[in-house]
Amino acid sequence: YLSVRMTLVLLWLLSLPLPALSEALDLQCTLQNVFNPGFMADGHFVIGGIFPLHYNQEMPDLNCTYKPAFRWALAMKLAVEEINNSSKLLPGHTLGYKIFDSCAYPLTGQRATLAVLNGRNEADMPMCSGAGPMVAIIGESGSAQSIVLSRILRPFMIPMISYFSSCACLSDRREFPTFFRTIPSDAYQVKAIAKLLLHFNWTWVGVVRGDHAYGHFALQGLLKELDGTSVCIAYQEMIPLLYNTRRALEIIHVINSSSARVVVVFSAEGELTPFLRDCMEQNLTGIQWVASEAWVTASVFTESKYYPLLGGTIGFGIRQGHIPGLQEYLMMVNPQKYPSNPLVQELWGQHSAYMNTSNTRITYNVYKGVYAIAHSLHNLMSCKPGNGPFINSTCTDVTKVYPWQLLQKVRVNFDMKGDSIPSYDLINWQKGTAGNIELVKAGILDQAILCEKPETHLQVPVSVCSDSCTPGFRKAVRNGEPLCCFDCVPCDSGKISNQTDSIDCMACPDDYWSNVDGTACIPKVVEFLSHDAMGVILTVIAVVGACVTLSVFTVFLYHRNTPIVRINNSELSFFVLFSLTLCFLCALIFIGEPTSWSCMLRHTTFSITFSLCISCILGKTLVVLAAFTATQPGNNVMKWLRPVQQRIIIFSCTLVQMLICAAWLIASPPFPYRNTQYQHSKIILDCSVGSDLAFWCVLGYIGLLATVCFVLAFLARKLPGNFNEAKYITFSMLIFCAVWLAFVPAYVSSPGKFTTAVEIFAILASSFGLLLCLFAPKCYIILLKPEKNTKQHLMGK
Repeated sequence: YLSVRMTLVLLWLLSLPLPALSEALDLQCTLQNVFNPGFMADGHFVIGGIFPLHYNQEMPDLNCTYKPAFRWALAMKLAVEEINNSSKLLPGHTLGYKIFDSCAYPLTGQRATLAVLNGRNEADMPMCSGAGPMVAIIGESGSAQSIVLSRILRPFMIPMISYFSSCACLSDRREFPTFFRTIPSDAYQVKAIAKLLLHFNWTWVGVVRGDHAYGHFALQGLLKELDGTSVCIAYQEMIPLLYNTRRALEIIHVINSSSARVVVVFSAEGELTPFLRDCMEQNLTGIQWVASEAWVTASVFTESKYYPLLGGTIGFGIRQGHIPGLQEYLMMVNPQKYPSNPLVQELWGQHSAYMNTSNTRITYNVYKGVYAIAHSLHNLMSCKPGNGPFINSTCTDVTKVYPWQLLQKVRVNFDMKGDSIPSYDLINWQKGTAGNIELVKAGILDQAILCEKPETHLQVPVSVCSDSCTPGFRKAVRNGEPLCCFDCVPCDSGKISNQTDSIDCMACPDDYWSNVDGTACIPKVVEFLSHDAMGVILTVIAVVGACVTLSVFTVFLYHRNTPIVRINNSELSFFVLFSLTLCFLCALIFIGEPTSWSCMLRHTTFSITFSLCISCILGKTLVVLAAFTATQPGNNVMKWLRPVQQRIIIFSCTLVQMLICAAWLIASPPFPYRNTQYQHSKIILDCSVGSDLAFWCVLGYIGLLATVCFVLAFLARKLPGNFNEAKYITFSMLIFCAVWLAFVPAYVSSPGKFTTAVEIFAILASSFGLLLCLFAPKCYIILLKPEKNTKQHLMGK
């Protein structure tokens, strides 16, 4: 009901004509108390100035306690006086000013804005009957205050130029159409800070901000800029608007307990001062502070007591400018000239730092703002017909200048959003000769390009959640933690990382493998049965076996006319010795790097020589069996096992194996191949059999011959005679079959070059078994027991 009633009252007021509205307002509005300006001067056009001449750090009140700071206001006065004394700028017209104190608090700033819109003082309240002298306002410092001021001035379309409000939110031309500023927007500052963090590789940082729009939007802008980069925010803390020590101690505890050693602070110096005081009381050290432009050049923190806490602070400050005659002008402001102004008295008595003009940054922004207004007025007053500020291209009446007319001209000095061109100085806080803090310019940021001064050597601290992963490791993000917190995991075998902080490991090509450190791919070790220790041993055994066989051949050849040689079919014995020699020598083909020819010769030579050997032994077995059964009446079997028939049997049995090998070589011959799958760290050079069927057919045929030979010899083992060779053939075939039966599982399970070694071992073992079982007893009789080498002894019964 109350809101409806108030709405009806407002509608009634708006419906009244202007004189009636003025009379109605005069009857209802009464001045509650007085709020006079700090400085004031008359002129044809008046510029309002709102400055935090005092800071309020705790409960707001109009007493505005804390340290005075109004050099900015004096810079405005200086600029106005220079313009009034200029014959080229606004000739024939003067500027006036009304400067009020906002106490750096939005509510006080709101009252200062309303006061500056009135007459000479608040007691003079004439209603607007024409163009007033107020054309623009220079203010405010804090973004929160500027938001309040801009919303108040918006209905009046009065241009407002801020010298220190950097919140990116103020760039919204729909909400703040009359707002301009000579300080870059925070949108550029947060880009600069993000670039700074990346430049120094500070990937784990904390953020502390004030409880106002400046801190809120600066934090949001920084988070947006850091999104997708390697920088993570460890914590976000806020200094309350109504400062209390308990909350401050909680923030200090968070800073102390965090592993982040870099802290970014978006705050004004007024609310930051008590917080830093508590930090010093808690002996907080070892922090790299990154200051926003709001306090990076604050002279109140340059005392020596702040150095243990703030030494090394770095941040982007507003570009420094030179104001001619500023120092002389400040010296003229003394207690004798302003005896009734308590601000001047306090400044001169306590804060000589404000007289230092070597570091004019915000002061220069104020100075530029006044000149921007003056030039805009000058352009408006110098308007020629056909080039006016209005759509009808007519110039304005110089006796009636309205603020919204000036608004069109002010835009020329700023971009489309009312912002100035961004440029910053990189400021580093270093210890001075007197123990105090000196603000050293360490570089510049212009057009998003960061340049460090060559003579500046910054000792960069480290602030990371996890140490960088060296080459050979990859980053593994911890569950539930930011991306900057990770563990370093070694690359798996066969994968490498040759860069720091690799996200993943790269797999090596097929013919390469990772080194021990996992930092590079090296050629894989090529493994085959070469002339290493194993190869040399097998080679020596094969050669010794061949030599022993040839020696036996020589002994048999020398004693070829003795009964023990003749009675055991000397021709077949020589064939067996010849084939055994080839069996020993074929093992040498398996040693060395596999080639196309060696792979084809390995298995074919082995299979044919062993088939020849077993065929000869089979022939001997048949002859022995036939010889002892031929004594039976009517048995005519010996006529089928004469030497010609024996050769045919040997040739036929060997020919079958040769045909199998020929079909094998034609259809799918063995070939060398590089096995990279069995053992990933090595390349195993081996001979592929080509056709598994052909390979096992070859072995199966040899096994068939050996089985037949074994069965026949076993049947003839108990036949009469002191030297029945069937016994030795039986034992030799038993050893032969045992060796090759053991070869099959060993061959399948042995990796790499050991497969070849197992096959060579089977060849040599079976060859030695045949040689020793068949010929060792005969050589024993020939060489050591010649008295038994007689027909009578051998025939026995």
